Amino acid sequence: MAKPLIISDCDEVLLHMIVPFGEWLDETQGVTFRMIGNDFANAVRYKDSGELVEPADIWKLLTGFFDTQMHRQIPIIGAVAGMNTLAEHADVVVLTNLSDKHNEARRIQLADHGINVRVFTNQGPKGPALQAILDEYQPSRAVFIDDLAQHHGSVAEISPHVDRLHLCGEPVLAPHITCGFEAGHAHARIDTWEHALPWLLTRLHGENA
Repeated sequence: MAKPLIISDCDEVLLHMIVPFGEWLDETQGVTFRMIGNDFANAVRYKDSGELVEPADIWKLLTGFFDTQMHRQIPIIGAVAGMNTLAEHADVVVLTNLSDKHNEARRIQLADHGINVRVFTNQGPKGPALQAILDEYQPSRAVFIDDLAQHHGSVAEISPHVDRLHLCGEPVLAPHITCGFEAGHAHARIDTWEHALPWLLTRLHGENA
């Protein structure tokens, strides 16, 4: 019999990323990270000049962080217990926008924090990747969790029957990002696992129908 399925993002949903990334930039790269508004590209500047770091160089910095600094990432409050509770009711996987070379490192990273899940790496919009996961698992119901509105929009377009929760567990970032619920792409916006878990369990059991 088919089980329900949770498909969760990782960074800022399960693990903090922006804060340790910013600390690493400040300590070793001569770069500051300061969110003003919701434009990530405008947040990354050289310390000495105040000039913006070019987008291509931001990607290089992000790659460098995930190549060498994933140990800096710690769990969002409630995420480990929440994911393990969900695993008692559903299959649980992670869909994360990292290069494929980081797939195993992400799986080990999560396992070291107590989240033992299959990891799918992706680049770009998440709708097609999520649909491929659905095709494999054929779940009775599916719920998608992500911190970025554009991914909820992508999933809503390709797999509209999937329940979608916008969750950003990073207080530094949460006030600045576009809200997927307000944009009409997510069914709810809940930024703490304490309050998200009951909503997720309700959706898994189809009580929203």
